[in-house]
Amino acid sequence: MKSTVVLLILALLILAAGAGMARAQGNYEIQVYGSETVPPGNTMVEVHSNFTAKGHPASAEGAATNHAEHETLEITQGINDWSELGFYVFTSEQSGLGAQWVGDHLRPRVRIPPQWRWPVGLSLSQEIGYQRAMFSADTWTWEIRPIVDKQMGRLYWSINPTMERAFHGPGVKLGLDFAPNVKVSWDFTKVVTGGIEYYADYGSIRDIAPLHDQQQLIFPAVDLEVSPDWEINFGVGMGATAATDHWIAKVIIGRRFNWGKSKRGAQP
Repeated sequence: MKSTVVLLILALLILAAGAGMARAQGNYEIQVYGSETVPPGNTMVEVHSNFTAKGHPASAEGAATNHAEHETLEITQGINDWSELGFYVFTSEQSGLGAQWVGDHLRPRVRIPPQWRWPVGLSLSQEIGYQRAMFSADTWTWEIRPIVDKQMGRLYWSINPTMERAFHGPGVKLGLDFAPNVKVSWDFTKVVTGGIEYYADYGSIRDIAPLHDQQQLIFPAVDLEVSPDWEINFGVGMGATAATDHWIAKVIIGRRFNWGKSKRGAQP
């Protein structure tokens, strides 16, 4: 079993090699999605805290990332057993700028209903929203994120072959941008899960960027299952190319609230 885990991790990393950080996701919400949606009658409130210990100075593409602290509030409401609606508020804090509102995104998501009993989890997330021009040259963007995942005993994997499109800004002429994310993890105990998360951006699907201009970021990460109602994830990311922020620390803390309309669905 251990050799199978190693081979699967290597295969997924090779599949994602040469990719980089998603433009729309940026350093605000660093997360590989699972296929499960929030159950109806439940609200998930998450805070994403990300600190770029070694990043880049300001450029035509947006504000500096070096020593930037990003706080993102994510609120997701379950609609039924196969759909949800999420809302994000992005903020940034940096020396000389203070605390700044960056923008907001709206994210509807649907999945294959659990009663269909597919061999893998499958869902589709779409995210559209605005970011201020001082933080992103592309102010209005749209993201479409297919999600495929599977729990195999203690082993879990998820692949998000994400595509992005700018509606306003210099990125409009580039068309669709391909930015896949990958996660592979192992349940070491009932509480502690460790694994690797990979965030990537190839650039335009019509003109793949040279390796130097691609972004590649690998996060050794830990998930803690302290309670069915809590989500805790943390890790430290290492950039592998010149275009990538070199060191990023992230923490995600989420709390699930049940308003009595339905019981919480089973976790993958």
